[in-house]
Amino acid sequence: MAVILGFALLFASISLATSPNSTTPTSTVSGSTQTSSNGAFVTSMELSVEDLWDMYVGPVSTFSINTTVEATLVPSSSLIPPPTLYYPPFPTGQQIALQSKNESWKFPKDFWYGVASAAYQVEGAVKDEGRGPSIWDVLTHRVTNFVAHNDTGDIADNHYYMYKQDIARIAAMGIKAYSFSISWSRILPFGSGEVNEEALKHYDDLIDTCLQYNVIPMVTLYHWDMPLFLQNTYGGWLSDRIIDDFTEYARIVFTRWSSKVSHWFTLNEPIVFCNFYPLPANTFKATSIPPKQQPFVCGHNALLAHASAYHVGKSLNSSLTISFKNNGGYKIPLTDSAADREATQRAYDFNEGWFANPLFLTGDYPTSMQPFLSTFLPPFTAAQKAALNGSADIFAHDAYTSSFYSAPTDGGIPACTANASHPLYPACYNTTSVYATGWNIGPAADPAAAWLNWATDWVPAFLRHVQATWKPRGGIAVSEFGFAEPFEALKSRPEDVAFDPVRAAYYRAYLEGVLMAVGEGVRVVGCLAWSIFDNLEWSSGYTVKFGVQYVNLTTQERFYKASFFEYVNMFNTYQET
Repeated sequence: MAVILGFALLFASISLATSPNSTTPTSTVSGSTQTSSNGAFVTSMELSVEDLWDMYVGPVSTFSINTTVEATLVPSSSLIPPPTLYYPPFPTGQQIALQSKNESWKFPKDFWYGVASAAYQVEGAVKDEGRGPSIWDVLTHRVTNFVAHNDTGDIADNHYYMYKQDIARIAAMGIKAYSFSISWSRILPFGSGEVNEEALKHYDDLIDTCLQYNVIPMVTLYHWDMPLFLQNTYGGWLSDRIIDDFTEYARIVFTRWSSKVSHWFTLNEPIVFCNFYPLPANTFKATSIPPKQQPFVCGHNALLAHASAYHVGKSLNSSLTISFKNNGGYKIPLTDSAADREATQRAYDFNEGWFANPLFLTGDYPTSMQPFLSTFLPPFTAAQKAALNGSADIFAHDAYTSSFYSAPTDGGIPACTANASHPLYPACYNTTSVYATGWNIGPAADPAAAWLNWATDWVPAFLRHVQATWKPRGGIAVSEFGFAEPFEALKSRPEDVAFDPVRAAYYRAYLEGVLMAVGEGVRVVGCLAWSIFDNLEWSSGYTVKFGVQYVNLTTQERFYKASFFEYVNMFNTYQET
């Protein structure tokens, strides 16, 4: 595997280790040393994947288990529900208040439910079997305090080698679907070019293991782990060159697994990963795009990349269900004023509508976004609008919570939209989790997940809003939802960690909200709990716990939490057979 690239010498103190006799994939370009337009010296050099690691990441941690672990039988003792869900035979005398089943509620027979993960958050084995670095390897290793406690994904949950046991564990609980992402830089270590066959064989077996256990594999092509080489070559999502590279990556993956995987997500939460831009200064390739414009340039290219990948997948197998994963939640005016109602609509436009309107409604951005975007983005062509419109088979939404919205207090929305230097420009709304009365919308999650409150009362209204607004032809999927149990990281005894009553009650209440919406005629086709187990929660590191399973990061031992039993019990109780 070889490519040649002219690299700016961004890190003068980093020397390039060459390995002329190495069999590691390399990247090469021809050319002579010269001075770039910004005065930086650039040179042509042959780069191997190992060189990329050495130059931009440095040493990484490894775990003692570095070959695939075969699944073992999940002991029946691990499958005993917590006391709130069953009566233990001894001791006797325990009394639990009866919670009667609502006979008017039901999940359809074909409703799928599962658990979710993402490659960088769980796989570990970051340098193994030819994987190239992603931007997150750099962010965790080279940007001090970008991640809490400077945690990394080097080992994470070692899911790369323990996936067989992990799939056996969720199958033993009765889970129907497993949603995971593929590491782009495993398949294509430089983001494009020669394919890493070892990576394909790994995911071959992961998918086959799901099928072996009657678990539906659901695949996300991109969950934030941009190949480093593409970020350093042309700025990643800030360049329209990403469209062709992502399309080719999608073609490789769809071609390999479209006969085995029926459900696909192209992009996970572009609202979030586009708002990572601008990335930390002096870390990746510099750009002249103004910081406030960068998220929207990213979004423009992400939309076109999604549409292109969608049509590639459909051309290979028209029966595939392909979408992308939006994110956000129900948006509530803080007061009944016209200004707050307008602010709430702007919040929808600059969040869900940013990506949903082009794909489900018009092939173009919401009207409120266009005055800002038209100053620097090219308009979508007629052909692009046609490709965008209809390029999502279901409305997949990562919906954890809900919030209140209000107009800016200093002159309202008109003053904000007229002032490009306003701190709320261009969206021009305020948001809070606190009612006008001073009460929280619901209990707070762990303090390290300050964005999250328990707001399950608003789930039916949100699902009704999605169906009424975007009218997805294939229905709605809650593609992520979950709760960070407060202060779970402070617990040391396994039995204390396993009993997560707030998360368990959240899942029960949330799914009751879904049942209400289904009973009111909203077409909800499935849901995925975040997450399969505790993992690297991006910049929050390992301190924040969302898992329905605990992982001892020293020994890699797993065990179920009470919330997992509560989650599954809702389907045992309410799903049609």
